[in-house]
Amino acid sequence: MDIAIYTLTSELHDEKAVGAVTQEFLNSLQITYTLKGNDYADYGSQDLSLIYVRTGGTEGIFRRLLSQLRAQSQAPFYLLTSGKSNSLAASMEILSFLQQNGMRGEIIHGSADFISRRIQILAKVGEARRKLRGSRLGIIGQPSDWLISSRVEPTIVKKHLGIELVEIPMDELLQTIEKTPETVSRENTTNETILKALPMANRIYGALRTIVDQNNLQGFTLRCFDLLTAVHNTGCMALARLNAEGVVAGCEGDVPAMLSMMIVQSLLGVSGFQANPASINPETGEILFAHCTIPFNMVERYELDSHFESGIGVGIRGYMKEGPVTIFKVSGDLSRSFIAEGELVRNQAKADLCRTQQVIQLADKQLTNYFLTHPIGNHHIILPGHYGKLLGNLINHCVSDE
Repeated sequence: MDIAIYTLTSELHDEKAVGAVTQEFLNSLQITYTLKGNDYADYGSQDLSLIYVRTGGTEGIFRRLLSQLRAQSQAPFYLLTSGKSNSLAASMEILSFLQQNGMRGEIIHGSADFISRRIQILAKVGEARRKLRGSRLGIIGQPSDWLISSRVEPTIVKKHLGIELVEIPMDELLQTIEKTPETVSRENTTNETILKALPMANRIYGALRTIVDQNNLQGFTLRCFDLLTAVHNTGCMALARLNAEGVVAGCEGDVPAMLSMMIVQSLLGVSGFQANPASINPETGEILFAHCTIPFNMVERYELDSHFESGIGVGIRGYMKEGPVTIFKVSGDLSRSFIAEGELVRNQAKADLCRTQQVIQLADKQLTNYFLTHPIGNHHIILPGHYGKLLGNLINHCVSDE
């Protein structure tokens, strides 16, 4: 993460004395940063640009700088203050002025530990925003017909996330599959049906890898059920592999789910498990999620099975490590999001469900009400670890972009 600290200092204060306080304060934060001083030439080019208000009497200096800073960055203004030499009072005046003029900002103030943790979160969010902007995500074959609430507006996605959506016809994938040679499978199974299905499953992977490379995509969502009739197989194996390789790969042409996965990938380096609730217990807060594929880099082990609904092709039954998880989803217009933390209490392998099955206990059982009264579609993204605060900060910053 790239953190830059710029300074605001009143000319009335002795630079030597202020400099000593500055060094002591910044050293107490125990963060890696570049001190830019009062040279704002590259302001906004880092993951996080902080304005360290070192003294009072700096409000006018900031106001004179404002037009230059706004031309260089549209990010919120982060005003760092130690509280010494009336710096907190000046920061409050500056922030009030920004808000009066429709601009966003935040004063970062408190104990050294609190400030350090807040800076680390903001820097991680800034790094993720940079990864999102300029990325290209493919929609291969259009969303599945049953995803009647899962549409997006590309201009909104481009404005707030900086992501370009690229439509790719299903015929292009099918033609690429035809041209893709069979490869030796690296999977082992004693199931003859699965063994016969593996060559085509691997060709689907190869074809999708080609389309990703040719179109310079960072991810895609696939209208995967069309493959059942077109090539008598599934994309489950391909998606599991591609996600593990760092390419966001979603199911059923679900664009909001793909966007959610891309956000997770930008923050944590893992795409997350796209799944839908199969059953919910509102009284206990326990939810069973299931789907027929999961990224290989998210599981401790996995087994090959058929695709649940069709009984053909290759599906993935993955076993993720039990422990903390976060459930996440953004809406197609980015106006809503859902974030909940919980615990993966067990993996299961019932025959009458999609192959990867996770039983999750929500930390707040009242949040089951969301799924039953106001859900954002059916697919949600599950990721290992508790990252509610981090995701919330990123969503707030992206959706609040001016």
